[in-house]
Amino acid sequence: MNDSKISVRYSRALFQLALEKKILDQVNQDMILISEVCKVPEVKEFLHSPIIYPSKKEAILHKMFGDNVQKITLSLIDLVVKNGREKYIPAMSRVFIHETKKYKGITESVLTTAVKVDEKIKKEITDLVSEVFKTKIELEENIDAEIIGGFILRVDDKYIDASIRNKLRKIRKELMGSTIGPE
Repeated sequence: MNDSKISVRYSRALFQLALEKKILDQVNQDMILISEVCKVPEVKEFLHSPIIYPSKKEAILHKMFGDNVQKITLSLIDLVVKNGREKYIPAMSRVFIHETKKYKGITESVLTTAVKVDEKIKKEITDLVSEVFKTKIELEENIDAEIIGGFILRVDDKYIDASIRNKLRKIRKELMGSTIGPE
């Protein structure tokens, strides 16, 4: 089965159950916690290890998350480990978080600039994008000095590249495309 299908199926099942039990926000917090923990290299290695017995993995995951997450979240972890799919836990948490934001009408956006953006400007951008797309915006800011200046804004699958780097690339392409020769 396709890796993404596995992650989507498990996370959607948990999502539906959390909705039914009216604990979506709490389970979402669980998945945010799990997502952060799974970014630790040792945890990634542990989840992918074929030599650690499933019962041992389950015990360790219970010690890591047991008192900090909802019972249904822990049940999902148990089921995933029992089925030998623990390496998909980070992807499941990402899918769950994304589904929760989608359900709440929140659109993830990424603003990339060469320098840190002032909070007032960030708020103006958030308000403008929110108004244009008729959705709540969760703006993530990235700093990338390589773009030289300007910005790159990604909202869902829409992409605006107003960076100096992109403009220079276009000019270079035009110059390289035109032939210089005798008139």
